[in-house]
Amino acid sequence: MSYLIKPEKYKPLLDLKQTELGIKQIKDFFQMNLSSELRLRRVTAPLFVLKGMGINDDLNGVERAVSFPIKDLNDAQAEVVHSLAKWKRMTLADYHIEPGYGIYTDMNAIRSDEELGNIHSLYVDQWDWERVITPEDRNIDFLKEIVNRIYAAIIRTEYMVYEMYPQIKPCLPQKLHFIHAEELRQLYPEMEPKDRENIITKKYGAVFIIGIGGKLGDGKKHDGRAPDYDDYSTIGDSGLPGLNGDLLLWNEVLQRAIELSSMGIRVDKDALQRQLKEEGEEKRLELYFHKRLMNGTLPLSIGGGIGQSRLCMYYLRKAHIGEIQASIWPDEMRKECQRLNMTLI
Repeated sequence: MSYLIKPEKYKPLLDLKQTELGIKQIKDFFQMNLSSELRLRRVTAPLFVLKGMGINDDLNGVERAVSFPIKDLNDAQAEVVHSLAKWKRMTLADYHIEPGYGIYTDMNAIRSDEELGNIHSLYVDQWDWERVITPEDRNIDFLKEIVNRIYAAIIRTEYMVYEMYPQIKPCLPQKLHFIHAEELRQLYPEMEPKDRENIITKKYGAVFIIGIGGKLGDGKKHDGRAPDYDDYSTIGDSGLPGLNGDLLLWNEVLQRAIELSSMGIRVDKDALQRQLKEEGEEKRLELYFHKRLMNGTLPLSIGGGIGQSRLCMYYLRKAHIGEIQASIWPDEMRKECQRLNMTLI
């Protein structure tokens, strides 16, 4: 219960029927706009992959994947995906996607180690996308350009929701604010990273924090990131991480920032070796995905994930992600949510 935020006098703006209709419209509209903005084609994605190939996303490196034996493969272990960060890059190669184009898919995952609450569920649904780039694209300006295109789709979708439900007023700023994690740390050196996120996102409404996964000026990371997909290499001579980031929106209902998307330019050979060495994970170079990257059979790319339920939760002004998706919650949390007018599906 310690992770349950309890908004005072919360009252949903939509009933269950309106909510379900809104979810459908948002998902259809947003993915169409995302596809158009980034020139992405839809592909079908796996729910699980074979363990030990380096394909599954390691997230922060401590989360346990849900696994099970496969009878017809001599009980070889399969893992439910955490995300599709590496699988997508292999798919770009297999589909021979050209630079400037990419793919997106509906990613469904189970993260059994999540700390359950208003924005965290055992069930994760997001749009995973990946786009082929050129060596010249591997810079901060290109990263910002792609982020702004995604934000443009977010803005258009907000207006579509307003047309459907006039009681839900648009509140997103027209311009997304970019800030580096080190700049943010220097602004609020005494705060923890999540507190910094809250204060900067409340100020600007929508923020993209650059440089997630690498060490900042105080020797600490803003947040964890697996070392073998996002390239959090240094920007020029600054010594600071800079080719990835997180997109945050201010949630007025919960009075806190919510992370809507993590994304970034992916590692090339040099960045992969450097980041694995920094994390003491050089043994991963023997895995299938990493061998393909090192032997040059995977394209350079940029990619990320965008939370579907979180996006719907934001647009429809819901206080709990369980009002958007069906999952499992502690009985005590269900009872408390019901008392607070949060009807969990």
